[in-house]
Amino acid sequence: MKNGQNIETILAQFEPISLAQMESVKLMNRIDTKYAVPITVLPLILEAAKADYFAQEIDGKRIATYDTMYYDTDSLDMYVRHHDRQLVRQKIRVRQYVDSNLTFLEIKRKNNKGRTNKKRIVVPGFSITADTPSVLKHKKKEDEPMTVAQFIDTKSRYHWADITPHLWTKFHRITLVNKAKTERLTIDLDLIWDNVLSGEKKTYPELVIIELKRDGNVPSRMTDIMLSHRLHPLKISKYCIGTALTTPDIKKNRFKSKIRKIEKLCRN
Repeated sequence: MKNGQNIETILAQFEPISLAQMESVKLMNRIDTKYAVPITVLPLILEAAKADYFAQEIDGKRIATYDTMYYDTDSLDMYVRHHDRQLVRQKIRVRQYVDSNLTFLEIKRKNNKGRTNKKRIVVPGFSITADTPSVLKHKKKEDEPMTVAQFIDTKSRYHWADITPHLWTKFHRITLVNKAKTERLTIDLDLIWDNVLSGEKKTYPELVIIELKRDGNVPSRMTDIMLSHRLHPLKISKYCIGTALTTPDIKKNRFKSKIRKIEKLCRN
C-alpha cells in the first residue's frame, strides 16, 4: 500500500467507532457522491477530516479487507444497462467483510431519482448455491430466512437461474462517520479486478475511490475538503470500470473518458 504507514498514523488520530455503533448509520436508502483521488492526496484529506469524523475500528484495525464477487447474466445485462444510461438498474454481489468474518448477498438498486437502495441477507460464504439459506433471522416476518434463489427471485428483477459469477473485486476500505452520524464515507484503495470469464486482471494501486453516502444533499464537511483540493465528483462504478477493463470486445464508449481520467490520476 503506497503511503500506507502515513495513512495508518493519521487514522490512529481519529476517534474510533465500533461496528455495533455503526448500526445507526446504515443509510440503506441514500444518495451517493463518488470521487476518484490519487493515493498521494489521501493523507491530506484524512488530516483535514480527523476533527469531524470517527474512524470505524474492528479488532483494532482501521483499514478493512473486502472481497466481492459480482454476478451478471450471460449477456452482461447489468453492465449494459449502466453503460446505456438506464436510470433504473441493479447490481447483485456477494461481499465478504474479511475482518469481521461476515458474508452478505446484496442487491443494490438505483431508482430514477438517483437514490440507491440496498437489500441483503447473511450467507455462509462465497460458495453459495440456489438452496443456500440465509443465516440470520430478522425482525420482520417478510425477512425470515430464505434461500439464495428465493432472495434473488423475489427481491430483484433477475432470476438466480439466469446469473453467474463474473468479476472479483478486491480492495482495502477505510470507513469514516461524521460526528453527527448523518453520513458515512468509504475510502477504497489497493483495487484489484479479476474477471472470472476472461481471466484478465487489472490493478490500480495509485487510485482511491471515495464515496460519500448520505440521506439527501445535506451539507457535508467532506465536500468542502474535496473542493479545497480541487477534487470534483465523478460518477464511477467499480463493477462497470472493472468489467470494461477486463472484458475484451465489450462496448465501453461511455466509460472511456472515465478510464482516461483514472489513468491520468494514477500517473500524477
